[in-house]
Amino acid sequence: MKEKHWIFRKDYDLETVDRLSEALGVDRIIAILLVERGVTTFEEARAFFRPGLEQLHDPFLMKDMSAAIERINKAVKRHERIMVYGDYDVDGTSAVALVYSYLQELDSNIDFYIPDRDSEGYGISFQGIDYAHETGVRLIIALDCGIKAIEQVDYANSLGIDFIIGDHHLPGDELPRAVAVLDPKRSDCPYPYKELSGCGIGFKIVEAHLEQRTGLKLSALPQDLSPDDARRHEALKLKLLKYLDLVAVSIASDIVPINGENRVLAAFGLKVLNTRPRPGIEAILRYGNVAPRTETERAEGQTYFVKELGISDLVFLVGPRINAAGRIRNAFDSVRLMLTQDTEIASLLAEEINNYNLQRKDLDQAATDEAKRRIEANPALASRHSIVLFDESWHKGVVGIVASRLVEAYYKPTIIFTRSADDLITGSARSIKEFDVHTALEQCSDLLEHFGGHKCAAGVSLKPENFDAFVARFEDIVAAGMPSGDFTPELEVDAEISLAHNVTPKFLRILKQFAPFGPENNVPMFVSRNLVDTGYARVVGQKHLKFNVISLEASHHPFPAIAFQQAENYRRIKRGEPFDICYQLEENFWNGRTEMQLNVKDIRFDGIDW
Repeated sequence: MKEKHWIFRKDYDLETVDRLSEALGVDRIIAILLVERGVTTFEEARAFFRPGLEQLHDPFLMKDMSAAIERINKAVKRHERIMVYGDYDVDGTSAVALVYSYLQELDSNIDFYIPDRDSEGYGISFQGIDYAHETGVRLIIALDCGIKAIEQVDYANSLGIDFIIGDHHLPGDELPRAVAVLDPKRSDCPYPYKELSGCGIGFKIVEAHLEQRTGLKLSALPQDLSPDDARRHEALKLKLLKYLDLVAVSIASDIVPINGENRVLAAFGLKVLNTRPRPGIEAILRYGNVAPRTETERAEGQTYFVKELGISDLVFLVGPRINAAGRIRNAFDSVRLMLTQDTEIASLLAEEINNYNLQRKDLDQAATDEAKRRIEANPALASRHSIVLFDESWHKGVVGIVASRLVEAYYKPTIIFTRSADDLITGSARSIKEFDVHTALEQCSDLLEHFGGHKCAAGVSLKPENFDAFVARFEDIVAAGMPSGDFTPELEVDAEISLAHNVTPKFLRILKQFAPFGPENNVPMFVSRNLVDTGYARVVGQKHLKFNVISLEASHHPFPAIAFQQAENYRRIKRGEPFDICYQLEENFWNGRTEMQLNVKDIRFDGIDW
């Protein structure tokens, strides 16, 4: 494994930590974790540990929301045909499923559209607009895409089709001439939270429309309402809750920050998934070996599945399968899966989508292996600050995954290209923490046909004759941005703790309440020193290490540990050498049992200075 730097967080004030620890009556380590996450007072801690829908922001604070709701009302009143248009990834398809299902309750004259990855590419396509025109659509609501679709929206306007854009990507210098452009990242948008997913934007549209219909605000407190309005307010919350499972899936899969409003949405979305999952999600999870409890085991309000689902389950079990349809065939099936209430249809669609996922795994593994072979066989490629590779045989649907795998292996900004149907070269970019790939692409814009995304990931297309010039310039930009060439991955450590003294049942119970975890609220990373194995270390799956750890400094029960991709440490651990570990505490579900284990991210042996 590539050597890692252990970076201890110092972004907290000890006086604030001690004050919060005393106010809450919690371990100092817990107080440190809270302060690191911006929680510094008793009131903020209460909001953090007890997220509520009333903490969500007023959707009408979003620039153009009033105009969007007005245009939707006009379309419904006139029985105009509406198309809900979305990107082909999890975020886009879940956004389409959410808004489409809501609008269908208002009017039956609704359609949805997902562009084909190969023939249309990312975002709003002229082909999609032509289809809308041919089928009599007068309003398109675009979700998770469209913020840079200047020409496409102008073209739709010329055909008498209005657009509402609901996007969360960075805008360009010019906005589309749509009826409404909803994007918190607009420089002129006062919406307080900027990191909603595309599906989150769709949810805010539905929230705004329902608030206008009911005359109530979701953020209203029950004590401020009359008894009748309080009952209507509860009905409003229940109406909106049923969509939050889709929002949670999008938040997890699109790797947006899980803080602020996203944390509230994710928390309630997980509650829905764990108690009243929609048939499509339940069917997908069966292929991830997550089965529901039997009818006799279920109790109202309790977890529906044999294990409680968390964000990581959505990231690794649900997201890749939903994505696979758009990568291998067409994402229409993904939307249908999320929409259906028929368990038999859900089962058939889930089986088909799981088969797509198996095909996707084969394709991305073959492409990844070939890319690594090229890099390792070519010293000139291996010595570069960046990785940019092209192969017209690589499947367009897996280049982003391949780029991510190469970042994991080599820790360099990476772009993987293949040929697209329009004779352009199309690629997916993935970056490292220290380098903004979107800004780098902006500096290459004269060589590109299209690009878009954010700091860590982007899509890009260019003409074949510009490829070599782009590779050279991108490498120069990366080299200038990372002149030291130090591409060593970092492990950001929250605190050093003692397994013997800090890891108590109360500590673990409070730690669970920090969930849902994700970017900006990662599972806390700890360091413990001077440990040994109890003698049961073994290699599993050929590459992974399982062992039990105890401290040499104090007696305590052994803690089970798993270290993925670290089997090379087996002999030294088995010999009884003392070591330090960087790890996360997690629950492991296996064979019907749940136990706490250490998920070890790195191991360092005695004598290594860190």
